[in-house]
Amino acid sequence: MRPLLGVLVLVTLLSPGLACPAPCSCSTKKNGRLLAECAYRELRDVPRGLSPNVTILTLSANRLGHLGHTSLAEVPELQSLWLGYNHISLVEPGTFAGLPHLKNLDLSHNRLADFPWQDLRNLSALQILKLSNNRLAAVPRGALAGLRELRSLWLNDNELATLAHGTFEGLPALAQLQLFHNPFNCSCKLFWLKEWAHDTSVVLSRAGSTLCAAPARLRGRPVTDIPGALCVPPSAQLTYLSGPAAAGPRDGLTLTLHCSVAGSPPPEIRWQIRTAARRVDIHGPTVARDGGAKGGRQRFLAFKNGTMAIPNFGKEDEGTYTCLAVNDVGMRDVSINVALAGSANPAEELPRDDPQAGHPGGHSCAKGDELDPSGMGEKLVIVYRVSGEARSGAGAREFRLGILPLALGLLLW
Repeated sequence: MRPLLGVLVLVTLLSPGLACPAPCSCSTKKNGRLLAECAYRELRDVPRGLSPNVTILTLSANRLGHLGHTSLAEVPELQSLWLGYNHISLVEPGTFAGLPHLKNLDLSHNRLADFPWQDLRNLSALQILKLSNNRLAAVPRGALAGLRELRSLWLNDNELATLAHGTFEGLPALAQLQLFHNPFNCSCKLFWLKEWAHDTSVVLSRAGSTLCAAPARLRGRPVTDIPGALCVPPSAQLTYLSGPAAAGPRDGLTLTLHCSVAGSPPPEIRWQIRTAARRVDIHGPTVARDGGAKGGRQRFLAFKNGTMAIPNFGKEDEGTYTCLAVNDVGMRDVSINVALAGSANPAEELPRDDPQAGHPGGHSCAKGDELDPSGMGEKLVIVYRVSGEARSGAGAREFRLGILPLALGLLLW
């Protein structure tokens, strides 16, 4: 009788850890992990009644179509979750967020057009992530950040046309990456992937099948062979010219800056203006083709050809003027500090912000009336205010001669 009683007590003690839903079979592995095997059961939902001690859950090859945010609430100790070969088209945000010990997650061969990427923030132990053979069209910027244990990532056989720059940065353990059979558009937005693939130690599985689907001239060509001549980082050069302002109620001058850019594709020109009183960011021309100002009266006139004009330049306009050249490959910036002659300690009154901050590789310096982007440091260009008489031809010649010593002074700076 006593042996039988001991067996009953033992069964009672162990039964919570061995709870197993009827469709599944459960067992304890040699390493002590509890396996719930629920594959090939024609299941349409995650079965209820699983033991909270389950660390391996196999739900592959069922008919699951939807995962609610509470679907896996019973198994917080999961380390491996296999959900491949189902019909899953929706995974609610939060579904995986409560599984901090998860190391292996397989959702391959489903119908996912989206994924709760935010859940990955809680999965710092994740080592294998399989999302292949789905309908994913994008991986949000920074979605994989923080997965420092991730070793294998499967994104092949999806609908990815591009990937945000740096998608695979911050993954120090990554050893295998699968991207083949995606309709990549090999514009210069994807050029970073070619350079990353050449420099990384990560194995890009079936790289020869990771092909361009567009543009037409590159169709069928490996992504890792995008011609470098098609994608050239931008360069920028800034020159300035000052002259008498148009007749008006104020005597003054017009300061004209011109930003010459090069690169492929042709860079977009943007301006950043930092004065003591304001900050202005201009992301395109403020002057229309017909010469009229867009959006009403404009203080800073930015033209499509890269010219910036500031009529009636005054002390309130002193500051740092930065031209940014931006294309799909990168960005380049060049800056100049501008102040009026006669300002007390003009350099000290200028904003202390560094216009190159956040723009690696940016430079600004002056050489005569031309800024050399290969130099370092900022120079101060002093703009002379001229009187009304200087608008005559003789006055204009006097003005141009007057700026010559300044240019020579900058050459010797």
